[in-house]
Amino acid sequence: MRQEAALLREARDSAELTNAVGLHARPSVKLTQLAKGFGARIEVSTSADGPWTDAKSLVKIMRIKAVQGETLFVRAHGADAVMAVNAVTDLIRRNFGED
Repeated sequence: MRQEAALLREARDSAELTNAVGLHARPSVKLTQLAKGFGARIEVSTSADGPWTDAKSLVKIMRIKAVQGETLFVRAHGADAVMAVNAVTDLIRRNFGED
């Protein structure tokens, strides 16, 4: 049972970045604001192997400079990790609400 509980505290997923200008200022702000609503540690990367960036830091997210067509990998650790990853990948898939 302890092993199952540990698995629920970690989650991963990915989503393709589809907006034309990539992960610019507005999407970065939306991502960090959303991430700050969760207790889990949430990280984002353009590679499944990292390096990983703190999704709650606007400055760090802006440094990713991801472009249209890149895949953003999301991972989270904490009690609400699954909900956090689902929310962040949903935001990415909805083009950060910019359609």
